Amino acid sequence: MSTLLYYIVPFIIVLGVLIFFHEFGHFLLAKLFDVMVLKFSLGFGPKLIGKKIGETEYVISAFPLGGYVKLLGEGDDEEITTEEAHRCFSAQPVGSRLAIAAAGPIFNFLLAFLLFSMIYVISGYPIMTAEVGQVRPDSPAYKAGIQKGDVIEYIDGKKINRWRDIRKFVEESPDRGLQMVIIRADRRILTVVFPEEETVTNIFGEEIKSPLIGIVASGRIRKVTLGPLQAIQEGGRKTWEVTALTVLTIVKLFQGIVPLKTLGGPIMIGQLTGEIARENLSYLLPFMAVISVNLAILNLLPVPVLDGGMILFLLIEIAIRKPISIRKREMAQKIGFFLLVLLMAIVFYNDLLRIITK
Repeated sequence: MSTLLYYIVPFIIVLGVLIFFHEFGHFLLAKLFDVMVLKFSLGFGPKLIGKKIGETEYVISAFPLGGYVKLLGEGDDEEITTEEAHRCFSAQPVGSRLAIAAAGPIFNFLLAFLLFSMIYVISGYPIMTAEVGQVRPDSPAYKAGIQKGDVIEYIDGKKINRWRDIRKFVEESPDRGLQMVIIRADRRILTVVFPEEETVTNIFGEEIKSPLIGIVASGRIRKVTLGPLQAIQEGGRKTWEVTALTVLTIVKLFQGIVPLKTLGGPIMIGQLTGEIARENLSYLLPFMAVISVNLAILNLLPVPVLDGGMILFLLIEIAIRKPISIRKREMAQKIGFFLLVLLMAIVFYNDLLRIITK
């Protein structure tokens, strides 16, 4: 029972924070544009606890796999008094409605950015050193005399601070020699390495051609202390990096390169959250940041019933200069709901299959 709680409690906390931040974005922008917020719910389904403060009812519901902010005039069948008409969501300019719809995903990106920045301020920024851990026989590096344990200090006169810098130089210079200064024991050695183009497999399993020199990092990590401004810059860079990789993964998924069986849902997230919490609670923060980016991008998909679907409707409204008809919206929402249920079925099936097959 205690082991089960170790998985459930961190999962609920992580998911609760992500959902709260997302819905708080919608809530805050609605308040900013003086739209009446009828309900702020963490979770779906039957109400567990709730309290009405002012005009808004704040609720925690039974199923913690989402949340919602109910705005006045969001539905087409609501009865609205004349006094309240100006505070309806549907009565707002299209730009205001677009901002309210986009605020949830934007706040998830913001949460990821804040978490990464905070981690770098408190714990420092981890970088992989430029120490060589392995040299492939007969590779360009081997022919240039580079050995295991060497530290690459300069390439073409530019200081190398991390392993990523080496990869960047090699990728940008596939057809010329790279002049390297390496540190071996207590002496410096000058050598020239000529990258060779080879066929390799990327993280998506695709075969691509890439210039290589035949070395592998030692994996040694060191922490660099960052000031607040540097931490913010690195937080922004990391958020963008995770966003770009997530979007690329979705593209590869639609292209059929990434198989559907790799998708995971709430069960997999719960397992990962529990395992991370058991290893080190501090690891939950970067994990939460990554999941927050994923949640933002998922909600931006142009599927009716998601924020992205609402944004798409509003962009069409701007283009045609009139709202989409209720009938068309209802039809699109039914299709969107079906697609969402289908996606949930797939990820739950994948999660259960992973548990059964280990």
